[in-house]
Amino acid sequence: MERREMLYREEMEKYRQERPKIQQQFSDLKRKLSEVSFDEWMSIPEVGDVRNKRQRNPRAEKHTPVPDSVLMRAAMQQEAATSVDPRDQPFDGILTPGFSTPAYNIDMKKIGQARNTLMDMKLTQVSDSVSGQTVVDPKGYLTDLQSMLPQHGSGDINDVKKARLLLKSVRETNPMHAPGWIASARLEEITGKVQAARNLIMKGTEHCQQSEDIWLEAARLLPNDMARSVIAQAVRHLPSSVRVWIKGAELETEVKAKKKVLRKALEQIPNSVRLWKYAVELEEEEDARVMLSRAVECCPQSVELWLALARLESYENARKVLNKARENVPTDRQIWITAAKLEEAHGNTAMVEKIIERALMSLRANMVEINREHWMKDATECDKTGCVFTAQAVIRAVIGHDVEEEDQEDTWLEDAELCSGQGAFECARAIFAHALTIYPSKQNIWLDAAHFERNHGTRESLEGLLQRAVASCPKTEVLWLMLAKSRWLAGDVPAARNTLAQAFQANPNSEEIWLAAVKLESENNEYERARKLLEKARSSAPTARVFMKSAKLEWCLSELKRGEELVLEGLAMFQDDPKLWMMKGQLAEQRGDTDAARQAYQEGVKKCPRSVALWILLTQLEETKHQLIKARAVLEKARLKNPQNAELWLESVRLELRAGNKAIFMEGRPQRKTKSVDALKRCEHDPQVLLAVSKLFWIERKLQKAREWFMRTVKLEPDLGDAWAYFYKFEKIHGTDEQQNDVLQRCVQVEPHHGEGWCAVSKAIANWKLKTDVVLKLSAEKLPMPA
Repeated sequence: MERREMLYREEMEKYRQERPKIQQQFSDLKRKLSEVSFDEWMSIPEVGDVRNKRQRNPRAEKHTPVPDSVLMRAAMQQEAATSVDPRDQPFDGILTPGFSTPAYNIDMKKIGQARNTLMDMKLTQVSDSVSGQTVVDPKGYLTDLQSMLPQHGSGDINDVKKARLLLKSVRETNPMHAPGWIASARLEEITGKVQAARNLIMKGTEHCQQSEDIWLEAARLLPNDMARSVIAQAVRHLPSSVRVWIKGAELETEVKAKKKVLRKALEQIPNSVRLWKYAVELEEEEDARVMLSRAVECCPQSVELWLALARLESYENARKVLNKARENVPTDRQIWITAAKLEEAHGNTAMVEKIIERALMSLRANMVEINREHWMKDATECDKTGCVFTAQAVIRAVIGHDVEEEDQEDTWLEDAELCSGQGAFECARAIFAHALTIYPSKQNIWLDAAHFERNHGTRESLEGLLQRAVASCPKTEVLWLMLAKSRWLAGDVPAARNTLAQAFQANPNSEEIWLAAVKLESENNEYERARKLLEKARSSAPTARVFMKSAKLEWCLSELKRGEELVLEGLAMFQDDPKLWMMKGQLAEQRGDTDAARQAYQEGVKKCPRSVALWILLTQLEETKHQLIKARAVLEKARLKNPQNAELWLESVRLELRAGNKAIFMEGRPQRKTKSVDALKRCEHDPQVLLAVSKLFWIERKLQKAREWFMRTVKLEPDLGDAWAYFYKFEKIHGTDEQQNDVLQRCVQVEPHHGEGWCAVSKAIANWKLKTDVVLKLSAEKLPMPA
């Protein structure tokens, strides 16, 4: 039933995709009706009566009475004859039926009733003894009847008869042709005549005694006991057939009997690798080692047997086995790699590099092509099995093979990413190490390696790499900052200060390093040190950002007057910086001076007309003072200055509707899916659209789809804090503790900085020292439930 319903649903979905409903076809036209004005609607002419004349003026139906002759004839046919016509007995007997015999009509209705009665009797016979119940499934009855039909494909019985005739012709024309007998037997098996199939295949074995396929087919069709006797006949005619011997071993039920069959087989075919492998699998470890010793003598070219024997031997004997294997099969790389693994497993790591180098030299000497992809794949497998030194040695040996010099950097970075994606982290680490030895001054390679160590390595490995990185690229500020941050997160504040001091020496007057030092001191409650650092930065490297951070520090420490002074100093030097104008207005708002805040925002939008945030702050100020007309005018002016800006249009909608919903959620529930599809088509890579679709699935209680779309959103734009907050809120309600912690850890790792709800929490002055995990939890609590 479930399968039938599932097939029915799939067919209906496919049918609806090919032939959508009229409602779906005209949905876009119905949406456009909203653009029709009242005058246009009233000007549409009324629909006339398009029916034809006969439909508009129906006449009374005419009924013609049935003639009496028809009624009389019908009555005569229903009468029962009580006497015999004398014409039928001119010679004291009924006439033989012929052309002169009257033809009476057959009553088909009574025949149908009799058939229904017969079917009812048969169904009653299979009824259960319990009253009201039956063993016949009314829904699956036809299916059961269908299953009783011969399963011979999509053709009918006539096709089976034709096939029988053709195969009979094949057998009679060429009785020594084994496929003809096999096909005939399978045809009978498919049509349900198993005994006929067995008889045919046995006749085939008499005509084709040298065909192993026909013997194997006979063993398959016959019962187990008879199949064993058939296989016994087969091995007398085909003593060198590996497949027949293996089939004979499979037919045995006891392990001892299987071993006996395989040993007889090995006496007949001692060079069959397949037989040896099958026989070894049945033995215990000690007996298997003895058998493998004999196997490599009989099959010296089989690498699998040599490697299996090496795995069962002791260290010294395994080395001897592998040396013999290299002598017999000098063109196989797996023997060399296994030897390297053996040395690594016994702590002899110094030999691993030498073995891999000798392997490449030997293979080249034997005219073997070095395939870089195959060796890289072998290295990945070694890494996954824990043979780290072997994997790294293989990487170092083949990383530069068949790679042009101008393509080396891109190729190696792609290889490292591929290995990392497959979980072969040691291989990726070896690739980065080799690339950095060739290109020690490439900062992008150092950054990729640092990100790799941060995600998959330890703190010690990350700091060790970053120390080498800053020594090779001392002018790269981000490397210094990553090293300082790593030490600070580990709780080693003096080491972080020392790192930043070294960074100052290598990059004097660097804004990023100054601000990193300030953040380090302020996070550790060293506010006076932070103020002194900012004072030095303003004198030696004065930038708008330095002044903004200086004013924000004073603001956070409740020194509003000093903060305003620093903002004014910054504006005297950098009048085109929008953040300083924002801070000036916000400081005025905090002390309650609305006119000063309005004046600051108005001056800011004059100096920075492209700053959308300034226009929105001015709008919100007017709205808080209930000046909606002024707020609308500000937004209209902002849209003229910044045409086609989505944030300004969104703010306009919010101003009018007093709500924070986007277009998808302004629609009614039935139209939301259509609106979301339109949005995805037009803005496929917009994280806000993906976030809206995620919330839509959440509302509809499609939890798994909602989770998948949340993951797509944070993967597309990991810096969008609102997406992380909604994702965490979703998991808090519908997820497990493990899923909640996973979202929390991933958010802490990427450290998002944007999003309206996120910034409302993270940039609040009271929350200036909160960590990312706390900001995530507060943002998730403050965000409204989607509805």
